Amino acid sequence: MAKVRVEYLCRECGARFPKWSGQCADCGEWNCLEEAAAPTQKADTGSRFAGYAGESAITSASDITLQEEPRTTTRLSELDRVLGGGLVYGSVTLLGGDPGIGKSTLLLQCLANLSAANKTLYVTGEESLQQVILRARRLNLPEQDLRLLTETCVEKVIALAAQEKPQIMVIDSIQTIYTETLQSAPGSVSQVRESSARLVRFAKQTGTALFVVGHVTKEGALAGPRVLEHMVDTVLYFEGDPSSRYRVIRAVKNRFGAVNELGVFAMGEKGLQVVSNPSAIFLSRHPQPVSGSVIMVTREGTRSILVEAQALVAESHLGNPRRVTLGLEQNRLSMLLAVLHRHAGIAMFDQDVYLNVVGGMRISETAADLATIFATLSSFRDRPLDANLIVFGEVGLAGEVRPVSNGEERLQEAAKHGFETAIVPHANLPRKPIPGLKVTGVNRLAEALDLLD
Repeated sequence: MAKVRVEYLCRECGARFPKWSGQCADCGEWNCLEEAAAPTQKADTGSRFAGYAGESAITSASDITLQEEPRTTTRLSELDRVLGGGLVYGSVTLLGGDPGIGKSTLLLQCLANLSAANKTLYVTGEESLQQVILRARRLNLPEQDLRLLTETCVEKVIALAAQEKPQIMVIDSIQTIYTETLQSAPGSVSQVRESSARLVRFAKQTGTALFVVGHVTKEGALAGPRVLEHMVDTVLYFEGDPSSRYRVIRAVKNRFGAVNELGVFAMGEKGLQVVSNPSAIFLSRHPQPVSGSVIMVTREGTRSILVEAQALVAESHLGNPRRVTLGLEQNRLSMLLAVLHRHAGIAMFDQDVYLNVVGGMRISETAADLATIFATLSSFRDRPLDANLIVFGEVGLAGEVRPVSNGEERLQEAAKHGFETAIVPHANLPRKPIPGLKVTGVNRLAEALDLLD
């Protein structure tokens, strides 16, 4: 086997060098050169386009025929939802999450369920085959058709997979895989980038549906180069508190479906179980009315979910009162408190404000603005809100209440769970009355606060 030429690539500017040095000669950054396989050069036949003839062709858009991508169900409805309706052959899905969150358990369940009708291969670089079988038996999974491989060299993995010809394959995890063309340790940026590129190329050429498990950093981002997320078709994040039994899978990139789609699972003795009604997790029906609690409807992908927002307002003895949020953006809370002061005359500059979304849910959309103000004001006045009230809407800096997307679907979800009253932006009023739900539309924050008095 011919020796592979190695170069050093600057991760800041992309410049290539034949030898390692402490400083990049192009951009001047220090300690930024990483080992990378040198690109193979094709023979020069006298033309700068030599070697490319016949490899690609320009095609007119009108000559391209489209056909629907065939999808295969994973037998886990919540995972199918996050993937966009099922698994597409030839796709590459990257699954990241904290240690112990259940990544390996979920993919082992998925492959065990699919192994009876599809050729599958589970490649593990972190566990022995005995450990994988012990987990499968503990979860009571069918194992007679499950094919396993323990290997960390990407060249050997691809060679064995080419012989096995699996339709669905799992790599657990990419940080343990290495290529012999590089001398750096497994898990380094160059190893992860090169190994991933080879696995993605194999999946595309053979039509294999590939799942790749990725580790995350302490900040919660996927470890390794950012280009890893660009190479794959779908990026899924496994979220949740390991001490809690509930897990959430969120799609942050999906070439075959909607982003920000959400799938909810519950961890039990038999592995991860599908939660068909996620709203029931994030709602806590109090035996008696409590102040600082309000129910809102958030939108995750194509799903409307009811969640409870709780606020606690207490007198501050600090020079800078605390603003603490769990599940919502902290700067957003500070902005809404300023709007409340400016347009409602209610000042909380001497109060500590704590805000929490029940169940560990994280909300990034602006539909939570009105509910945040209602919960904060309820705790500040120590006045409970109606237990059958639902609230959502965006609040602008001028005190206006702006509409949010899919307002009618949110109201339908609230009515399905038995809520009787709703305060929403005027533009989100339903075209037809919703049975059992009284909906009030508001244009200004002052109008919404008047409904609480």
